[in-house]
Amino acid sequence: MKLLLVTDAWAPQTNGVVTTLAQVVAKLLPLGVETAVIHPGLFKTLPVPSYPEIRVAIDPWRIDSMIAAERPDTIHIATEGPLGLAARRFLVRRGISFSTSLHTKFPEYVAARTRLPLSIGYAFLRWFHRPSTATLVTTNSHRKELESHGMERLVVWGRGVDTDQFAPRRRHARRRPRLLYVGRIAVEKNLEAFLDLDCGAEKVIVGDGPARDALAARHLDVEWAGYRYGTELADYYANADVFVFPSRTDTFGLVMLEAMACGTPVAAFPVTGPIDVVVDGVNGALDADLGRAIRRALTIDRAQCRRFALAHGWDVVARRFAQNLTIIDWKRPTVLGPTVLSVLPTSFAPVTWLESGTQPRWHRG
Repeated sequence: MKLLLVTDAWAPQTNGVVTTLAQVVAKLLPLGVETAVIHPGLFKTLPVPSYPEIRVAIDPWRIDSMIAAERPDTIHIATEGPLGLAARRFLVRRGISFSTSLHTKFPEYVAARTRLPLSIGYAFLRWFHRPSTATLVTTNSHRKELESHGMERLVVWGRGVDTDQFAPRRRHARRRPRLLYVGRIAVEKNLEAFLDLDCGAEKVIVGDGPARDALAARHLDVEWAGYRYGTELADYYANADVFVFPSRTDTFGLVMLEAMACGTPVAAFPVTGPIDVVVDGVNGALDADLGRAIRRALTIDRAQCRRFALAHGWDVVARRFAQNLTIIDWKRPTVLGPTVLSVLPTSFAPVTWLESGTQPRWHRG
């Protein structure tokens, strides 16, 4: 089966959406699903204002010819950006079925940056996802929250973690507790709730973003490590005593699972995302007082955090994704129904990437 994935978030961007999509694409291979990805790198792009590391397509209408030429068996739109909007328009006009996913609290992000009322943001989400045969969301609490805003056909697919890459490592002795944050440095991440705490601990920030310079100028006692990857990132996780997740707007937070896989407990607010990942007293602590959550997280058995992470692999996430794809009949573009994994071929199929150029094509990658 050939899947066409349309996304405005893809490498070289570094965020949870990109990680999720890349992992799912890889894990679809044993299910016999080839994947082509239409992403911003195939188009002319411009950086998002105040967020230069994120680039968006400025000629997204080219997607029409790409989809028409490829005629995949199934299509999934992963984001609501220019490419997602262009793909939606093309498919809806032709009565072609597709599934979608919702990765972030889009209305809250927009409101934090522009003060646009949440009601407008949720009206846009309802409009965008209404034609979808299934909209995949991160957690049960996120699903309930979206349902309260009138969204339908929501399916929870979860998130996973690579427990080979992220694993306990040798830890360095320290005089003070070491508190870690990993992720974007942006207004919607609520980092000041962590940085302003007077807790007598070392604070380390891994990542980058538009708010970094202003925050670094005000918090000179914090280690600003920038982006870290692979083994180096795992070392940062493993050598933290507590992973602090101050966001109130994330739908999940993959970084929490990565920290747990390295044996590090999480301290967070009791909001959507953390309440679905953190079992209070087992792999972290949730509290309306973030400082109190950190103090309680320091007492958590690190082995319990690792055991929790081992139960959350990407294979399960990919299978849920595949179960909610719908097959397209290009002779009569209507829904034939969801895929049945038991009848998918079991042989490995190579991941394919949609090449740029005047004539898109499938090729072995």
